[in-house]
Amino acid sequence: MVRRLSCFRVIILLFIFTGMISGLLAQVKGADCWPSFRGDAQLTGNTPVVLKPPFRLLWTFKTGDAIKSSAVVWDETVYIGSNDGYIYAINTNGTLKWKFNAGTSVEAPPLILRNTLYAGSMEGILYALDAKTGALRWKYTTDGQISGSANFVAGADGKKNSIMVGSYDFNLHCVDGATGKALWKYESGNFINGAPAVSGKLAIFGGCDGFLHLVKTTDGKEPDKIALGTYIPASAAVLGDKVFFGNYDGVFYCFDTRLKKILWKTEGGGPFLASPAIGSGKVITGSQNRYVYCFDVATGKQLWKFKALGKVDASPVIAGTLVFAASADGRLHVLDINTGLESWVYETGSAIFSTPAVTSVMIVVGAQDGKVYCFGK
Repeated sequence: MVRRLSCFRVIILLFIFTGMISGLLAQVKGADCWPSFRGDAQLTGNTPVVLKPPFRLLWTFKTGDAIKSSAVVWDETVYIGSNDGYIYAINTNGTLKWKFNAGTSVEAPPLILRNTLYAGSMEGILYALDAKTGALRWKYTTDGQISGSANFVAGADGKKNSIMVGSYDFNLHCVDGATGKALWKYESGNFINGAPAVSGKLAIFGGCDGFLHLVKTTDGKEPDKIALGTYIPASAAVLGDKVFFGNYDGVFYCFDTRLKKILWKTEGGGPFLASPAIGSGKVITGSQNRYVYCFDVATGKQLWKFKALGKVDASPVIAGTLVFAASADGRLHVLDINTGLESWVYETGSAIFSTPAVTSVMIVVGAQDGKVYCFGK
């Protein structure tokens, strides 16, 4: 019970004292939970926990097929999807708590919010499950596969939350978090592969139509879209008015939502399928050219790059002075945020496309061998 309060009661108190309802739930992270794909609604991929390598393998859990989904951690439970068609809840000792049959592959990372787990399937169904039991609360069907994580907008009372998810039916869907009833949908020009970032009253996402979309979370209307020439397969990360994202042509951008212009861009990288992480004045991302890049947030200057032995499609995570970056080389790399030097590495022997979930007591990642790996001290 104490651990749960550290994640959520503090957040609700902040709602009361500040009145800044939208997005605050995910901006405040507890050290013992990682409730969403990138840790918060802005998709910053940053956690306040302080960890020191070396780490050791605590346990593994075997699913029935490869894992592309990323794990989330809440209330001493690890949640993750698998290509075997199940969503798993795993106790922190590596034993099964429950599993839910989604009928087809679950590549999208789950989202945990107020004891409800939201996860999309490759069949295009968004499921809402009781996080403690795995019981189905509702399901919402789109007309295309769901590859990216859901995100949320907190209601004015902190309870009536809206859930947003992108689909290969070209639409960003917004539904009532309690009932699954459709609230609105916004149609883009092609597949939506990543998760929408939420900043204030804006949902921000890149599309396979080559646009960065800025959509009002209240009604899905009055969008702005910025043409970028080629598709944006990964989720963007938001810091204040700044949006950071890469495209398939190897260009990485910083866009200002207030000024409505690109502040800087870097060229010459490989396709960016990883979502960036932001912290300590740096933005860090991975590329299919096998590099992890670190750029200065303000200027876009490259501060360092680290070469893995396989493409880096998994999104990196910043934890204090460390960067956790998984790669198709089968390794979980831990890098120094200031130098890019590797301080610890673990080889699973199987490609990793799953983004690590990082808390004060564990680092969890899934791999193509169907295993969930948990590391700690």
